[in-house]
Amino acid sequence: MSETVTASGKTPVDFWFDPLCPWAWMTSRWVLEVEKVRDIEVRWHIMSLAVLNEDKLDQLPEEYRDMLATKAWQPVRVVTAAWQKHGDDVLGPLYTALGTRFHNQGEGPTLEAVAAALDEVGLPADLIDYAEQEDFEFDAELRASHKEGIEKVGQEVGTPVIAVPGADGEQIAFFGPVVTPAPKGEDAAKLWDGTLAVASVPGFYEIKRTRTQGPDFSNL
Repeated sequence: MSETVTASGKTPVDFWFDPLCPWAWMTSRWVLEVEKVRDIEVRWHIMSLAVLNEDKLDQLPEEYRDMLATKAWQPVRVVTAAWQKHGDDVLGPLYTALGTRFHNQGEGPTLEAVAAALDEVGLPADLIDYAEQEDFEFDAELRASHKEGIEKVGQEVGTPVIAVPGADGEQIAFFGPVVTPAPKGEDAAKLWDGTLAVASVPGFYEIKRTRTQGPDFSNL
């Protein structure tokens, strides 16, 4: 994945998401907006907050720890199974259907919301059975996808992870950008241009400030 253009002649953007994460959802809506105003092609990949945190559960608040042990596994398993059984092209539409229900509509990551998302995008209803499959059939594939994104960006991050071409064509990966609300139009393009700009600077790693507001889904 080190090419500077895809087969369609567009700039590739590899995007790793967990459907549970509201911040990844905001960033994903931004990058889809960028597709309208810049010549880019988003390629979706799965990562998992449950996998990311499974070795440090004892360091997390109890409420978050309980969520990771239960609800965090269910959506990502269904998405992984859909990907493995029906191909890469289902990832974007299924993520949009899930995220709209989880975040915009406030349903949260319920099995009912997952089932409705599967129905919306025309995927088999029995994919929901993978949600609670403890000996998950596609666990190795889920972990491999997660590992690919994390190895590009490093360990001290969360979701989303994006990878874009750097100055020499090699991919540069970042956690984020973390933004709320998701920029539209020319504002989305400016943030994209800035992302490419910092990716082109050898040795650039981080810009950060404290978040002062939560995810704002009002314009999605």
